[in-house]
Amino acid sequence: MVHGAGGSSSIWFRQLRDYRKHFHVLMVDLRGHGKSKGQVYEKLKRYTFDVISDEVVEVLNHLNIRKSHFVGISLGTVVIREIAERFPDRVQSMVLGGAVMKLNLRGQVLMRLGVLLKSVLPYLLLYKFFAFIIMPRKTHRESRNLFVNEARKLYQKEFIRWFTLASQVNPLLAFFRIKDCGIPTLYVMGEQDHMFLPSISRLVKDHTSSRLHVIPDCGHVVNVERPKDFNRETVGFMLGIG
Repeated sequence: MVHGAGGSSSIWFRQLRDYRKHFHVLMVDLRGHGKSKGQVYEKLKRYTFDVISDEVVEVLNHLNIRKSHFVGISLGTVVIREIAERFPDRVQSMVLGGAVMKLNLRGQVLMRLGVLLKSVLPYLLLYKFFAFIIMPRKTHRESRNLFVNEARKLYQKEFIRWFTLASQVNPLLAFFRIKDCGIPTLYVMGEQDHMFLPSISRLVKDHTSSRLHVIPDCGHVVNVERPKDFNRETVGFMLGIG
């Protein structure tokens, strides 16, 4: 299970009980997040998705896990898709919630603005702004607060590295939209996920290995806002894969 930028493995607390009934569950804290913060690892000035995905695979190797179902949310879905591209034999299926597969025009403008301001504004203020743009409704408040509270635990330099990584993701996403990796994939998107749902709706029409489940009255962080629906659909999907 792979969280998004600024989050941590704690965002999966509403999945654990249902998932543990059927699977051995491994929640990864990405570099600089959650319990990975402060750990001893190579210091990098710049992050790339191949480096981040390599680190996830290193955890699997350490635990002697050969093949897994991967479940991700938000930017974590990009990490999983990178793993599927480079290590397809390690991926049994993918569940991509609130998937990021294209930044629309608004998203691209906001990212460019953020790049200009990231070294001037306090990182938490910038993060709150982007969280509100992605999750603007009152019903999204819990998801916003959860991610903002987790983001408070990041360092300013760590945030800038992750923000820079996210701002440069579009060419990689364009490749992912073109190529169907052939691995069974379930996209779980909120009906109100205005920034990312349109591109996923188009993508699944061209990728025969993928299907889409849209949760009504739900925003970007589907596993938090509608956990029962998310758990039912994703557990059923993974059990169907075997």
